[in-house]
Amino acid sequence: MTRKEFLRLGAAAAAGTALAGCPRAARRPAPAASSGRTAVTVQIHDLRLRQSWGLSRGTWTTRRNAFVRIERDGVAGLGEAAPIARYDETAESAAAFIDKARPVLDRDLHEYALRLAEIEAVAPGEHAAKAALDMAVLDWVGKRLGVPLWKLLGLAGSKEVQTTYSIGIDTVEAMQRKVLEAPDFGVYKIKVGTPDDRKIIEGIRAVTGKPLRTDANEGWKTKEEALEMIDWMAGQGVELVEQPLPADRLGDYAWLKERVRIPVFGDESLIEPADLPRIAPYFHGVNVKLMKCGGVQEAVRLAAMARTLGLGLMIGCMIETSLAVSAGAAVAQLFDYADLDGNLLISNDPFRGVRTVKGRLVLNDRPGLGVEGELP
Repeated sequence: MTRKEFLRLGAAAAAGTALAGCPRAARRPAPAASSGRTAVTVQIHDLRLRQSWGLSRGTWTTRRNAFVRIERDGVAGLGEAAPIARYDETAESAAAFIDKARPVLDRDLHEYALRLAEIEAVAPGEHAAKAALDMAVLDWVGKRLGVPLWKLLGLAGSKEVQTTYSIGIDTVEAMQRKVLEAPDFGVYKIKVGTPDDRKIIEGIRAVTGKPLRTDANEGWKTKEEALEMIDWMAGQGVELVEQPLPADRLGDYAWLKERVRIPVFGDESLIEPADLPRIAPYFHGVNVKLMKCGGVQEAVRLAAMARTLGLGLMIGCMIETSLAVSAGAAVAQLFDYADLDGNLLISNDPFRGVRTVKGRLVLNDRPGLGVEGELP
C-alpha cells in the first residue's frame, strides 16, 4: 500500500467515526454532494494588540494574520492563519499556500478528512495556512449539515472549560497591572525566560495568590539554570512550566524531567503529530496549537495519541481572533488545560464566537465554528 493510499484509508475511517458520533446529522437526510467550483477569498489583516506582547524572543504591538473564505452551494466557511515566524511562516506565505491548495477545495468538501490529507500533500510546512483551510472546510460542512463543530466531532456543547489569561513580558509594574485588569480569571500564564524572572514572579505574587503557569519560550539556556528556576517557581505556586530550553535539547529535557518538582510541557518541541512519539519520553505533557499542527482534525489526532503515551494535554493558541479561538474551543474539552485567550489580547476582533465568562469558555449552538462576522 502506498503512503497516499494509507492516508486516504485512514482519513476515510476518521471521517466515518466523526460523523457517526453526530446524532443530529444521522437523523437528517444527507445533503447532495456539492457540485461546481468553490470560490476562495484570502485577505491579510493586521491585528492590534491591546498592550504590547512580550516573549523571550521579542515584543510586538501588532500581529499579521491571513483569513480565508470559501463559498460553495450558497454556504460560506471561514478560516484563520496566525503564522509562526519561528517556523518561517508569514501571512503572505500562508496566503500563497492557500492559493496553491485551491484545486483541492473543488472536490467534495463533505469528505473533510480526505481533503485535509490532500491539503497536507500540497507542500511541506505552512501549518497555519493548513489550519485555516481545515477550519474553513469544517465550518462549511457544519453549516451545510446545520450542526456546530463540537457536535460534528461527537463532543458536548455544555462542557465549559477554564482558560488561562496570558501576561506577556513587560516591566514588573506593567505585568502586575495586566493581572489586576483581568480579575475574572482563575489562573494566569506568565511569560518568562528573562534575567528578571524571579522579580517577575515575585511581583505577580504580590498582587495575586491565584495559580500560575509559566512559559519560557526556550528562554533558559542551560539545564542547570532551568532546574534552579523551575524548582524555585514550584515554591511560588507555579503549577507547570512550558518549554524551558531550546527545542532541540532533548537530552537536557531527559535530565530535567527526572529532577523537577512540577510538570514540564513541550510547546516548540511539538509541531505535527509525527513529532509526538519522538519527544514524548522527555516531557510530562504537550501544548497543542492549531497553528502548529495544521488544524482541528490534527489537534484531535494529537490528543488521542498523547493519551496513549500518558502525556498531559494543553490546547493553546497564537494571537488570533475569535474565529480561530472558537475552532480551538470546540475541542478544548479533550484537553487537561486550555490557553485560549488570543482573541482577548487584541482590540480589533471582527468576529463573535465562543464567549469567555469569568475565565471559562462558553460554546454556542450556531452551526460550524459558531462564529458571526465577516472577513476584515
